Amino acid sequence: MNAPTALSHLVPDVQQRDVPAALIDALKQRFGDRCSTAMVVREQHGRDESSFQVPPPAAVVFAESTQDVADAVRLAGQYDAPVIPFGVGSSLEGHLLAVQGGISIDVSRMNKVVAVNAEDLTVTVQAGVTRKQVNEEIRSTGLFFPIDPGADASIGGMSATRASGTNAVRYGTMRENVLALEVVTASGEVIRTGTRAKKSSAGYDLTRLFVGSEGTLGVITEITLRLYPIPEAISAAVCSFPSIEAAVRTTIQLIQLGVPIARVELIDHNSVRMVNAHSKLALREEPMLLMEFHGSPAGVKEQAETVQEIASEFGGNAFAWAETPEERTRLWTARHNAYFAAVQSRPGCRVISTDTCVPISRLADCLLDSVAEADASGIPYFLVGHVGDGNFHFGYLLDPNVPEERVTAEDLNHKLVSRALALGGTCTGEHGVGLHKMGFLVDEAGAGAVDMMRTIKRALDPKNIMNPGKIFSF
Repeated sequence: MNAPTALSHLVPDVQQRDVPAALIDALKQRFGDRCSTAMVVREQHGRDESSFQVPPPAAVVFAESTQDVADAVRLAGQYDAPVIPFGVGSSLEGHLLAVQGGISIDVSRMNKVVAVNAEDLTVTVQAGVTRKQVNEEIRSTGLFFPIDPGADASIGGMSATRASGTNAVRYGTMRENVLALEVVTASGEVIRTGTRAKKSSAGYDLTRLFVGSEGTLGVITEITLRLYPIPEAISAAVCSFPSIEAAVRTTIQLIQLGVPIARVELIDHNSVRMVNAHSKLALREEPMLLMEFHGSPAGVKEQAETVQEIASEFGGNAFAWAETPEERTRLWTARHNAYFAAVQSRPGCRVISTDTCVPISRLADCLLDSVAEADASGIPYFLVGHVGDGNFHFGYLLDPNVPEERVTAEDLNHKLVSRALALGGTCTGEHGVGLHKMGFLVDEAGAGAVDMMRTIKRALDPKNIMNPGKIFSF
């Protein structure tokens, strides 16, 4: 395996490039007070939800248009200065960190919904629009955008990391739901990829190349998304189980039988306890599946009955149904707040959050061994998973003043990812590679495939200014 766990290797390789005063002057001349060198602003843009500590970028540019992004990239390119796109800062693998210095381009002010084409089931938005904003804007059309990674992430960031989330088991990931992009390349050129048509055989699929590229090939400024009709009937349910294995076996059987469930989330007993304390709930503190059903009233009823019958075979009990929007929101808010509930459970902690995905038939094999290792380690942790598509997350809660805990957590992460790869899975189902999983990418894809990625990167970004030091090294 290529991901070492010795303490000396648990920090990013920081090789700061020079950002000359002339570049800062040029940016301030072009952007005025929308170019900030204030330390508090730089620090805000120099960290994400990962546990890495890296010096902040030299400056932050607040872009309000594609032309702003293009001008900023062009100026940075003249001085070979790195460019790091910034949405809302919710990434988990160090994507936003200025490991080679440079400037951060904040696209959060690019928050306009450009066009809603309800008849074609599409919407076009600027990169800074968040997923909740999209659904608020299109609510009156009877349509919705289903990709839900938990955080209210920006659509640009979700595209860049190929995000997915709780609805992926039915609606897929950003890969399936991004139809077209507008991108600023490393040279400052603005290009468009894809169209609003549902399919195309015209040339290379550049849209898929940029979706998941984590800002290393260009800055995404506009996205056209696929929309879906709001289901006629929606029902949610929670079901407790005597063990994680029982919950996982239930999930495997549901998927293998082809039950068209929209969401099926695993929450371990640690997470339930933390969520109860944080959200003032009284859920049974046992492993739990949180499920949602979409369709016609008759279809939803049939799905729910099938699920309840299968769950009972594995000891599932205490079914609780939530059919009103308010009840469903309460349940899903608790799930979405699991990360914050965990952080609150150990004040002052930092979280190493890992994410793997395996074929559904190997989910139990991967998950149960990983739980046993985490229990034996003594490190506080929480476990949540989009288990309907074989994807799950461990969050290890570390005392930042105890270096040994980080070593232990990284060792757990190493074993978990190694196990997932051995079972035919991936090192990351939705968080992306960033800094944290660069070594594992080589293990998963092979040296030849990673070399091909480097070749593409060199061709599109010969000066290596687009979010350098992420996904792979040169």
